[in-house]
Amino acid sequence: MTGINTKCVQAGYTPKNGEPRVIPIIQSTTFKYDTSEDMGKLFDLEASGYFYTRLQNPTNDYVAAKICALEGGSAAMLTSSGQAASFYSVFNIAGCGDHVIASTNIYGGTYNLFAVTMKRMGIEFTFVDPEISNEELSACFKPNTKAVFGETLANPSLVVFDIERFAKVAHEHGVPLIIDNTFATPINCRPFEFGADIVIHSTTKYMDGHATSVGGVIVDKGEFDWNKYADKFPGLTTPDESYHGVTYTERFGLGGAYITKATAQLMRDLGSIPSPHNAFLLNIGLESLHVRVKRHCENALAVAKYLESNDKVNWVNYPGLESNKYYKLAQKYLPNGSSGVISFGIKGGRKAAEEFMKKLKLAAIVTHVADIRTCCLHPANATHKQLSEEELIKAGVPSDLIRFSVGLEDVEDIIADIEQALN
Repeated sequence: MTGINTKCVQAGYTPKNGEPRVIPIIQSTTFKYDTSEDMGKLFDLEASGYFYTRLQNPTNDYVAAKICALEGGSAAMLTSSGQAASFYSVFNIAGCGDHVIASTNIYGGTYNLFAVTMKRMGIEFTFVDPEISNEELSACFKPNTKAVFGETLANPSLVVFDIERFAKVAHEHGVPLIIDNTFATPINCRPFEFGADIVIHSTTKYMDGHATSVGGVIVDKGEFDWNKYADKFPGLTTPDESYHGVTYTERFGLGGAYITKATAQLMRDLGSIPSPHNAFLLNIGLESLHVRVKRHCENALAVAKYLESNDKVNWVNYPGLESNKYYKLAQKYLPNGSSGVISFGIKGGRKAAEEFMKKLKLAAIVTHVADIRTCCLHPANATHKQLSEEELIKAGVPSDLIRFSVGLEDVEDIIADIEQALN
């Protein structure tokens, strides 16, 4: 099974003779065993299996395996939200007293998670401009730096992250690169092929695609050598006393250590597990991901070209436009299209943006993005409302920015709705 379209439809679950053809929903919190010794092996991580859905569930694992195949990783786990995936991906290797480098151009919720909540946990974050030079980036590293974090395509600024360059510098300093690939999806970009080590998604967006289920996923490439930097990552390379002294890299190798620790330790203690039913709905979305993403990109490019030609529009940001600052970088990382999301500003600034959105009829104002229905948001009044004017500019989200998520409707209808609202 090599083609990504085939993987969308069939990867992750192969039924045996007489078993359900569709991934079954195992809607059970608990799993029965014949002896205490059988269950004990699970608690000692000496056997694979299920004992309590707060840690793992077969339905969830089937779907995680499909996403793992799509990204080209070695192991994956679902989480109950994209925020949980962002948190776990970092917290799995960084704790109190540690340091992480992150792009300034990331989702506002992730920025708050890092800059406020995880700061209270004792983890220091340095936020850097994604266009920072290699020399300046290298100067940001400290002895306690544990990871670098960025988004393939930033939400909502649509900055294209130079994955290969950041991966090279991260590896020179002995730390992994974590990439949020939500907007691009593995259909348009596979960050592991450019040197990334861990990939996360808010599966709530294009992967689910129908605005039915909140969720997230973490995928490990399985090639970062934790043992080479054992002193930096003791959680993976030294005995875990909460599991009778198991050392994850010894027991599960580079391909399984990171995700096993995240499951056995973080999911055990924090419990951000998705329901099996939500995982089932996510899989339905994944089965058509390759078809939907292509159409989203086609529609978005047409809308972006219309906006670019309209004299009421002040600026348009879409990496698929040849005039775009990131067009060349997008051709490298996103040659098949970036996403269905466009950001733009209309003449008149913040007030005009607010008035424009009131006039839309087909496009709905929602705190969501990247599903089959066209929707829009004014981030300065929503996802980035906590940021000051200065922080908004630093994050690439000026107060006049409108985030427009192009859906799968007839593109002529979408453009007509924009036109009447502008008029």
